[in-house]
Amino acid sequence: MTQPLTDSQFDETVSNSKGLVLVDFWAEWCGPCRQLGPILETIDDEMGDTVKIYKMNVDDSPEVASRFGLRSIPTLFLFKDGKQVDMKVGLNTQATIQSWIESYK
Repeated sequence: MTQPLTDSQFDETVSNSKGLVLVDFWAEWCGPCRQLGPILETIDDEMGDTVKIYKMNVDDSPEVASRFGLRSIPTLFLFKDGKQVDMKVGLNTQATIQSWIESYK
C-alpha cells in the first residue's frame, strides 16, 4: 500500500533512503491524480520489493513541492539512494510507470 508523506517527513523518509523511492505529488481535487492512485497501488503490490511509493498531497504539504519547483500535478519523482534521478508529469499507464522504474533498478 502506498504511504502518505508530509513536508516534515520528506527528508528523513526520502532523502536518507536507500534504493528506489517514487513520490506522487497529487491533490484531492485533481481528476488525473485520482485516476493515478489505483495504478500506483497496483504497482506497489507488484513491485513493492523494488520501489517504495509515497503520496504527497500538495495542498496539505506545499513546501517540498515548492522546493522542487513543481508546476503541474500529478507529477512523479523517482529517487535513487536519496537523490532525484527522474520525473514524469501527468497521467501515465501502469506499463509505462513500471518500465520507467525498472530502468533505474
